[in-house]
Amino acid sequence: MEAVARQKYVKSSPLKVRQVIGLIKDKNVEEALSILHYTPKRAAKAIELVLRSAVANFFQNEDAQGLSPDELYVKSVNVNQGPALKRFRPMSMGRVGKIRRRTSHITVVIEDRK
Repeated sequence: MEAVARQKYVKSSPLKVRQVIGLIKDKNVEEALSILHYTPKRAAKAIELVLRSAVANFFQNEDAQGLSPDELYVKSVNVNQGPALKRFRPMSMGRVGKIRRRTSHITVVIEDRK
């Protein structure tokens, strides 16, 4: 049995989030949470919240009543690009420079080991 959690419009670029998700793929949930807690990246906090939400979603099912959190592992973590907020800034010689503030959509899937 598996559970899914998604967080959309995270204000961090997908490249920066992908650096962190490489640390927790195919790990035990407890181990992944401890890795994320001590990772000094801003994206780690957002991924940790989504992972905790996926665990809560898993235990909402009636099939998961007899299981412990030690039996769960991170099956997959995906990061997709969300819409970019477009801002403009003055540059030299009267020109304008476009600044794109990128956003991310994070999806976490956890599953029990059977």
